[in-house]
Amino acid sequence: MKNKEFIAYGIHPISEALTEGKPIEKVLIQKGLKGDAGYEVVHALRKAEVPIQYVPKAKLDRITGKNHQGMIAFISPIEYQNIEWLLPTIFEKGETPLILVLDGVTDVRNFGAICRTAECAGVHAVVIPTKGSAQIGPDAIKTSAGSLLRLPICRSMNLHETLRFLKTSGLKVVACHEKAEITYTEADLTSPAVIIMGSEESGIQIENLATSTDQLRIPLAGRSSSLNVSTATGIILFEILRQRTVMD
Repeated sequence: MKNKEFIAYGIHPISEALTEGKPIEKVLIQKGLKGDAGYEVVHALRKAEVPIQYVPKAKLDRITGKNHQGMIAFISPIEYQNIEWLLPTIFEKGETPLILVLDGVTDVRNFGAICRTAECAGVHAVVIPTKGSAQIGPDAIKTSAGSLLRLPICRSMNLHETLRFLKTSGLKVVACHEKAEITYTEADLTSPAVIIMGSEESGIQIENLATSTDQLRIPLAGRSSSLNVSTATGIILFEILRQRTVMD
């Protein structure tokens, strides 16, 4: 059972949530749902770029025993920000931008732990894809120790385009993966940068990897082929903090 505080069910309540501008994580819609009212809400959801997933009625019934009318929305406890608006304010403050992009990190606990580390390391914003990312709810906030309530989170419909925007804005795009030739301590990470971390299952998408200006790896001495993404992110981010602290 999901936390009811973050759920809206029924056509009218979900329509109201959209009208009021509440941040919606995603909406589950019953397969084969018919009716003009439902169609209008689906159209509005798509226009607002809200992720939609079509599921059997039984799944909706398991989430709530109320009359959901074939729709359940998960309301985010945070307000998403726009990276294109946020980045100029970082430069205006005279700070060196550090943006973290999570490409396909879907595990809620990993996501929360990463955000906790990112906030501690001075990351200005975390960018996630609209689809294919961990849901931000009570579990993620708890794992982040509340950092998710302080750290700007930006959603992107197209990570590739967002990375291109960051690159053309003067940020070094650094992709971190185990097949890179250069180790993370060999790179100069003192300039404005965006760090891309991929999922443990599929890594960084090829098109996103192609936007990178630098590719780095963390050397391993044991038999395991890779680190947990949360651990790897922490190592990279605190190396950046170390380098920038030394520079100052």
